Amino acid sequence: PVTAGSIVVPYGHVIGNEKWRGSEIAQRLQGKIRLIFEDVLGLVDFHLSNRTCILYISEADLVAGDEFKRRLVRFRNASSLRGIVIVEKTQISDQYFLAVQKLVVLELGMVLLPVANQGEASQLIIQLVSFYVREQSKDHNSNPFLRKQCSQLGESSVFRTVQQIPGVGKTKALLLLQQFGNIHRLCNASVKELELVVGQTVAQQIYTF
Repeated sequence: PVTAGSIVVPYGHVIGNEKWRGSEIAQRLQGKIRLIFEDVLGLVDFHLSNRTCILYISEADLVAGDEFKRRLVRFRNASSLRGIVIVEKTQISDQYFLAVQKLVVLELGMVLLPVANQGEASQLIIQLVSFYVREQSKDHNSNPFLRKQCSQLGESSVFRTVQQIPGVGKTKALLLLQQFGNIHRLCNASVKELELVVGQTVAQQIYTF
């Protein structure tokens, strides 16, 4: 796997593994974001920024056996990149999901985002790219209209991201963001601070996640 900084992702672009050329994800991303294909990404499927990448696990990967687990462990052991794991959670693959969640979140300490299909995955990638564009533009974006637009995109992606936490739906996500303001403060909140907003059980789930 490539390490942080060895792949340079241009502003507002995504670098995709050559194997995704012609896929539904690639087709849906075209026109929405600038997608470049490379065949040197190794275990990585998509690069969102110089430090963050996506590893995609399809329904077929889950059903086929443990190869995807070996891939994730190899990535985690050999890469300094921040990995986001997108998993196809369908009626067929649902029975495998808890085991995947335990491996990715608890054992490997990576972010896990379930999607129903490649179409939903492409929407998620677009939202994540919008978030990174917003973060990058904070330093050098002097246009207040563009700033506002990026901010709204980022806020919606942050809102959706918080909803991926086990036990957190739309209402709790809103309460958490109102209380803590951003992902960084939410990640650093203590169990006691979380309990005041969502109660003891969900607070523990959020803290663990």
